[in-house]
Amino acid sequence: VQLQASGGGLVQAGGSLRLSCAASGSINSINVMGWYRQAPGKQRELVVTIDSGGSTIYADSMKGRFTISKDDAKSTVYLQMNSLKPEDTAVYYCKLEGRTGMWNRKNDYWGRGTQVTVSS
Repeated sequence: VQLQASGGGLVQAGGSLRLSCAASGSINSINVMGWYRQAPGKQRELVVTIDSGGSTIYADSMKGRFTISKDDAKSTVYLQMNSLKPEDTAVYYCKLEGRTGMWNRKNDYWGRGTQVTVSS
C-alpha cells in the first residue's frame, strides 16, 4: 500500500493550498483516511480525519479554515486549506486505516509527507 501526497508548497499568510493523497495497492477496504501534521520541534498532531461514511473529526484550530473531502472511486482524500497562518507551517502527512492484503488484516499506513510553508 502506498500513499502519495501532493500539493504542498510555499504560500503567504491568508492564502490557500489544496493537498491530495492518493492511496494505491492491495486495499480491501478503507475505514478512515486523514491528515496529520508535524511542525519542527513538535509532535505530530491531528489535522482532520474522514471515515468511510463521511464523518469527520477536525482539530479545533483547523475548524472553519480546513475542509477534508474524498473520492472513494480514486481512494483519494483532499485537504482544502484556507486562511493559512504561519503557525500552519509543517509537514503534512496522510494516513490510511483499513484492511489490506490477502488476509484482510487491519493496518495503518502513512504517506511520506508534504511540506507546507506559510510566510508572514
